[in-house]
Amino acid sequence: MKIATWNINSLTVRLPQVLDWLAANPVDALCLQELKLSDDKFPLAALAAAGYHSAVFGQKTYNGVAILSRTPARDIVRNIAGFSDEQSRVIAGTLDTPLGEVRVVNGYFVNGQSPGSDKFAYKMKWLEGLRQWLQGELAAHPRLVLLGDFNITADDRDTFDPEGLRETIHHTTEERQHFQALLQLGLHDAFRLFEQPEKSFSWWDYREMAFRRNRGMRIDHILVSDALKPRVASCVIDKLPRKNERPSDHAPVVLELAALSKP
Repeated sequence: MKIATWNINSLTVRLPQVLDWLAANPVDALCLQELKLSDDKFPLAALAAAGYHSAVFGQKTYNGVAILSRTPARDIVRNIAGFSDEQSRVIAGTLDTPLGEVRVVNGYFVNGQSPGSDKFAYKMKWLEGLRQWLQGELAAHPRLVLLGDFNITADDRDTFDPEGLRETIHHTTEERQHFQALLQLGLHDAFRLFEQPEKSFSWWDYREMAFRRNRGMRIDHILVSDALKPRVASCVIDKLPRKNERPSDHAPVVLELAALSKP
């Protein structure tokens, strides 16, 4: 089973790229962030023709998340229960798979703008609300995947300039502590379960030839629960779509889960 995450940075602009990527990479589920369209504008028919059901939580112009899956997601939850938020940032659903039920939580985490700003304070509250809600989700759904655009570098390996960017947005001690708090719930960074090339990033600025120079960050993450960790066969960043004409500034991250070997 393969599950992927991709901040598409406008599905209206990049639907053809999503369809092309799915044709070349027929994953079981693709979680999208930054749809930047309302639910009524979501291309349900085009994705259905490609073989995918869609669970959508859109928002005009900004934000928006969706789960595309071969089988319909059920028990859909939109946004963080118990946390008041006007932004469309989280969608969760249960997939019935050959591995059993898998709970997928797809998030477009708050950017935060800059430390000390109101938006950074909102990010801190949002992350705490997410952690508290996930405790219940994990108790109810032991096989859980949390994935999306976290807007956080987990550590210095995840940024092209760890010293120059230290304590700037995406790199602050506070943000990384929240990332660690998620791991302490019983989640694991699937990408770091394997040896990875140095300077493996999932996001590159459009400016200053950042992609060509590999001046990027790894801010798109896939975390798996204790119950799924033994099933993780691979986790890779697919940089190829970043070479497209008019690409998203993010690349897809793909998780492969395998059946446990019989003794």
